[in-house]
Amino acid sequence: MTTSSAGKTSRNPRSPRTLAVRRVRLLLILAGLSAASPLATDMYVPALPDLARSLGTDAAGAQMSLTGFLVGIIIGQLLLGPLSDATGRRPVLITGSLLFAAFSTACAMAPTVEVLNAARVGQGITGAAGIVVSRAVVADLFDDRELPSVFSRLGAITATAPVLAPLIGGALLLSVSWRYLFAALAVTGLLLALGVLHWLPESHPPQARLTGGLSSSLRAIGRVAGRRAVVMPALALAFGGAAVFAYIAGTTFVFQDIYRLSPSLASLVYGVNAIGNMTGSLAYGRLARHRSPETLLIASGTIATTGTAALLLIQTTTGSTMLLTWLCLLTVITAFGVFFPAVITIAQSRGRAAPGATSALLGGGQFLLGAAASPLVGQFGTQSPAPMAAVMTSCLAAATLAAILTRTATYELPQQTEHG
Repeated sequence: MTTSSAGKTSRNPRSPRTLAVRRVRLLLILAGLSAASPLATDMYVPALPDLARSLGTDAAGAQMSLTGFLVGIIIGQLLLGPLSDATGRRPVLITGSLLFAAFSTACAMAPTVEVLNAARVGQGITGAAGIVVSRAVVADLFDDRELPSVFSRLGAITATAPVLAPLIGGALLLSVSWRYLFAALAVTGLLLALGVLHWLPESHPPQARLTGGLSSSLRAIGRVAGRRAVVMPALALAFGGAAVFAYIAGTTFVFQDIYRLSPSLASLVYGVNAIGNMTGSLAYGRLARHRSPETLLIASGTIATTGTAALLLIQTTTGSTMLLTWLCLLTVITAFGVFFPAVITIAQSRGRAAPGATSALLGGGQFLLGAAASPLVGQFGTQSPAPMAAVMTSCLAAATLAAILTRTATYELPQQTEHG
């Protein structure tokens, strides 16, 4: 943790053990903030049929609640990231967590699907605070040498959320209705607000904040987007995120409908892949001690692209077996574990003049392209792994090209900022 960003530590020295405990608490609350939205995305998926029957709608009507949530996440990141550059991180995180709890409560009590869908949009907007601002907090508190290690640990922790969320939701549904899942998310929001209040210092001091109100804060995204050195990693993350959404959209059909795995065996496949992703994230922290993030970004993007291209080639020629498909996807997901912390490290390091705006650009592009890529898998058919592999290969080829351009993009400090 840098001296300038940990002023309390320099003024009030603590023992190494105390500092280590505070650092662990900081990482835990940041991981919790980052994982809240993935939990809200996936935890209620097993309850969709019950939810549809309860609210008198069909499957499409129930799934609109997921679409609304993703739209909310995109809007929330674009608004709340720059806002935190102007007002500080803690107010946005505390308010966002409390409102996330309120909208989760509204979801739990929703009398109609229309009310549920509206509350889900609000839940997405407020839940986005944890995703977008936590990245900015890391950029505030840690210098360039520490960023790879911190983002690798956060990536390893948050990688478990999409896997654990459906398991937690399914376990709760054995004894309670779907409404209690949203009640659990409301409690999570309250706990995160308390965690920020007690464990997370304000990392963005007044003298470093943008002036000029919300309009100036939003213009900060435009300034960040005008810098090639930041836009290239943002594009790499956006296309990489699209590949992830294609994977999420396609794997259930591939392993359960095509290869006829039971839900429990399919969960085992997802779990092993998640372990691969966690392993890649932890490996990134070690590899970054000897290689630049740019080198690791290109290498991981190339490996991921090779994995999906191999799956596509095998499927369209001889036909892929379940084990071969799994092996190719495991390779890809493990490479993602390196790819994502690497690209976030690069972008947040280059966007230190406005970390919140930079984080908003990263997250907004990631979820926007991801939401667009998901339906493509179904559009091209789900009778084989080929459509999923084709969409993922296209997205990853674009992500790798952006990674190469990231390396060649020069990094210069902005000529002027609007700090107060």
